[in-house]
Amino acid sequence: MSPDVTLGEFEFDCGESVPDLRLAYEAYGEFTGDNAVLVCHALTGSHHVAGRRRRDDTAGQAAAWWDDIVGPGKAIDTNEYYVVCANVPGSCYGSSGPLSEAPDGEPWGTDFPAVTVGDWTRAQRRLLDELGIPHLHAVVGGSVGGMNALEWAKRHPDHVDRVVPIAAGARLDAQCLALEAIARRAITTDPEWQNGDYYGEEPALDDGPTQGLALARQIGHVMYLSKASMEKKFGRRSAGMDAARDSFELDPAAGFFPYREVESYLDYNGERFAERFDANSYLYLTRAMDSYDLAAGYESDAAALAAFDGELLVVSFTGDWHFTVGQGEELAEAGRETGGRVAHHVVESDHGHDAFLVEPEHVGPPLADFLADGITGRAVTDTTETDDGGDFAPVHTSLFSR
Repeated sequence: MSPDVTLGEFEFDCGESVPDLRLAYEAYGEFTGDNAVLVCHALTGSHHVAGRRRRDDTAGQAAAWWDDIVGPGKAIDTNEYYVVCANVPGSCYGSSGPLSEAPDGEPWGTDFPAVTVGDWTRAQRRLLDELGIPHLHAVVGGSVGGMNALEWAKRHPDHVDRVVPIAAGARLDAQCLALEAIARRAITTDPEWQNGDYYGEEPALDDGPTQGLALARQIGHVMYLSKASMEKKFGRRSAGMDAARDSFELDPAAGFFPYREVESYLDYNGERFAERFDANSYLYLTRAMDSYDLAAGYESDAAALAAFDGELLVVSFTGDWHFTVGQGEELAEAGRETGGRVAHHVVESDHGHDAFLVEPEHVGPPLADFLADGITGRAVTDTTETDDGGDFAPVHTSLFSR
């Protein structure tokens, strides 16, 4: 099992408190005083970021979800860096959240306080205090983990030298907010949700509204893939009715029409996800992501980053419509406005948002060089100013294209 720490009473941004916040975490490598790297996981990831031969209570994507990036001799080299990854509050992989035990001995359920990305960052800071780590060489995160990394630059600017948001942005756009809202309604309209009070005598991850959670995850999968990658992977091909899964009832006319490979993919992955994640946690974490706004409390994104005098590497993927290249460039420009040392590395990829998880050959080189040499690293590309002093124009890297 992974280690955890209890941090005492913790007051969330919503104003509510828990008496003893617990964080599950994993650490890799040896701490030498100035080599700590915090990795922030994505929405349904866990603290188990690396080491495929190590098994805890996670499965699927949450198990060693960045093993191609973190480890000896890899981009985040654990021979050189001391790597820490913590499961965020509100999740269900060992840290305090709806599934964990409340003071009355029962699961918190929806009585658990609402959580924010800012809460995650403050909890991580307290964890690092417990571990004796006053300062970070870098914070790295993908997707909402990238928002978590940005919050470190905003909230603890003197505590970190380098920040790397990957496939992330300063906030979600309206289309993504809409899809997340539908996903939550898929859960809360499942009769098994029972207003969040669905845990049995021995609470388990597969309790409650598994069908609603599976549907919510299906929406997520569509968001995480690009149109081109879905066409290439599935097209309009039929999987055959024998491939249909029992967990989703088909309409009477379905027998006349093909059951397509894309349907089979979504049904399978939705069903598997519902076996390994808690529905209430999904509600909590998507709310945290949706509510995040880098500029909150400030006049602009640039003002929010003004106190951070370290280096910032923004990594974007051309096929990602969850967090677009344009959103990445806006984030990089916010850093430049304050005179910051910023690079925006754009990867040509048609995979979609999940590229940061499945294309280590594209993510690893710029990340490794940035951790070692900052924005002067040879594999780190940036936007450059035009000769006439005009606007910055994106320069897409071709070093690692297919």
